[in-house]
Amino acid sequence: MVTMPDTDTSQPVNTVRKRAVLYIPGYDPFPPRRYRELYRTESASQAALSGYDLQLGPRAGAGFGWSVEAEIESAQVQTDIQVLVWSDLVRKSMNPPIPVTYALLVKTAWIYLSTGALFRLARLRKGPLIAALLPAVLLLGQLLIALLLGAGAAKGVSLALAWAQPAGVGVGIETAARTLVWAGVTWLALRWFKARDGKVFAYYLMHDYAFSSGLYGETPPVLEARMAAFGEQIVAALQSDVDEVLVVGHSSGAHLAVSILADLLRAGRLPSEAGALSLLTLGQVIPMLSFLPKATKLRADLHDLSCASEITWVDVTAPGDGCAFALCDPVAVSGVAPAEGKRWPLVLSAAFTQTLSPERQQELKRRYFRLHFQYLCAFDRPGSYDYFRITAGPQTLASRFAHRKPSASRIETPLSPHTERAFVTG
Repeated sequence: MVTMPDTDTSQPVNTVRKRAVLYIPGYDPFPPRRYRELYRTESASQAALSGYDLQLGPRAGAGFGWSVEAEIESAQVQTDIQVLVWSDLVRKSMNPPIPVTYALLVKTAWIYLSTGALFRLARLRKGPLIAALLPAVLLLGQLLIALLLGAGAAKGVSLALAWAQPAGVGVGIETAARTLVWAGVTWLALRWFKARDGKVFAYYLMHDYAFSSGLYGETPPVLEARMAAFGEQIVAALQSDVDEVLVVGHSSGAHLAVSILADLLRAGRLPSEAGALSLLTLGQVIPMLSFLPKATKLRADLHDLSCASEITWVDVTAPGDGCAFALCDPVAVSGVAPAEGKRWPLVLSAAFTQTLSPERQQELKRRYFRLHFQYLCAFDRPGSYDYFRITAGPQTLASRFAHRKPSASRIETPLSPHTERAFVTG
């Protein structure tokens, strides 16, 4: 069970005048400006619905981001939002030749099947499992269609040769012609499917799972180096004159945020004079990695962060998001919850069925990737979760959710087949 930390009710609720937000995206090849545009359009919609005011401007200093001047809950707040960019690493991982993608499919399937992770994940939520199986089904289906088209074309070559030269052209020549046409048509069909992957996301999802799981749960060294740089940016924000440093991890960015903050906490790199440090994880898919055998470092990070008094960690998901492990406590289901002293995360639901009108739900029906980004968007029937109040409003994350109880329908059953933790020191 989650034990909420004591809250000093004598402190004023409106505690933030300046905030630094560091946003960690998921596995996304698009440049970070898409997040600025998303924030601009969706914050304007939410402000109009909820009756507050936000103005975006350029961000001072290095790194990509923007500034926000807001008047929310009768308070003026300045927010600096920075995107911690790793889209370049994503793009590099998404460009292997087509045969390599199919080899990655076989390897990734073997990893999840041979380690027992797939069967345990199936007992959590069906949505993410379907999302994980979708690229395999689509890619194998595309391969089958391409092979059939190639075989049909090869058969056509045989018929054409028989018609043109009834006496025959020789077995060797006919076999060579059939093979060349079969291979060429098959290859062209596969390239045609890949060129249109923007509609079905088969290659995108396959590369996502392959990148994350390729080392059986270990973080790729190139990503480890980038995460270390992110940690330095978070420390720099903590050393600035802000009232709250809010780290936001979305989708795959959630487990990156957990590991980065756990490393900083163990290293004692949080200045004693720092303002509030908060972690908001959205649409997390942590079990896809933490259930693998070599994810010992991540499991240690989850364990250590779950009992840290230096932070506030709120995890928000929604059953309507089929790409996330909705309401699954990532610490508990990974089997690394401490016997005593567990504080985090506070697991909450964005409750799409309540916070989105029936008309809006109908508009978003079957738009699974768009629903996975809904946490960063406006709600036309907003509840207690409001991304723009959290990132630009006058309350810290701890203050805003101080009196919220965790979702009654959260899943805390330990299901990971692997629970070993690495011994990590600062």
